[in-house]
Amino acid sequence: MSLLFFDKARELADELEATQAEAIHQAADLVAESIMNGGIIQAFGSGHSYAAAIEICGRAGGLIPSKVIQDPAGGIYESVEGIGALLTHRLEAKPQDLFFLISNSGRNPLSIELAEWIKKQGNKLVVVTALDISKASSSRHSSGRLLYEFADVILDNHSELGDAALELEGLEGKVCGTSSFSAVLMLQQVIYEATEIMLAKGYTPPIYRSANIDGGYEYNFALEDKYADRIFHY
Repeated sequence: MSLLFFDKARELADELEATQAEAIHQAADLVAESIMNGGIIQAFGSGHSYAAAIEICGRAGGLIPSKVIQDPAGGIYESVEGIGALLTHRLEAKPQDLFFLISNSGRNPLSIELAEWIKKQGNKLVVVTALDISKASSSRHSSGRLLYEFADVILDNHSELGDAALELEGLEGKVCGTSSFSAVLMLQQVIYEATEIMLAKGYTPPIYRSANIDGGYEYNFALEDKYADRIFHY
């Protein structure tokens, strides 16, 4: 039996490398600028897009000055207008903070209202979305706008309509979503390049070490103390 998702993943990786390199470079510049100027990274993804948000916040090899914006409802109300506006009352944006919003369709009010708030604060925004699918979709927000329209940088995950990508004989519909895989590739490359930029400018970025390595906890805790009022505050 062939490993078809592996084949699809390789195809998608090549496509992202060919089409998203410049956007990745731009996002990395924004990350480096934010961190070197005292900002933090804030990431949000509703429903399964949460997996991409935690990819760049609070994990080994990632930036310590980062936090996930929590959705208390776990995406249940992402299509209900007004929920995002309520959630912003729990958020804090300092001028140098950089936001990442992840939404495959980019049509739901929750992420759109967060984007509206972020841009009103004057902050930069990176959006991860399926751009062609989003452009072909109608907004579920009364403004008629879609998430990508608020972005300073768009990372296009090149997902198919409905995200799932593989067909099986005898099954109506497809299996195996690709958006998480493509988001991981792009976002980890962004962090790598941002770290490279900071080092080239003589700035040592605060990077998490694995808690499973001896001394990892102690190293991380010491650095977390410097950012505790930001990364642990909601």
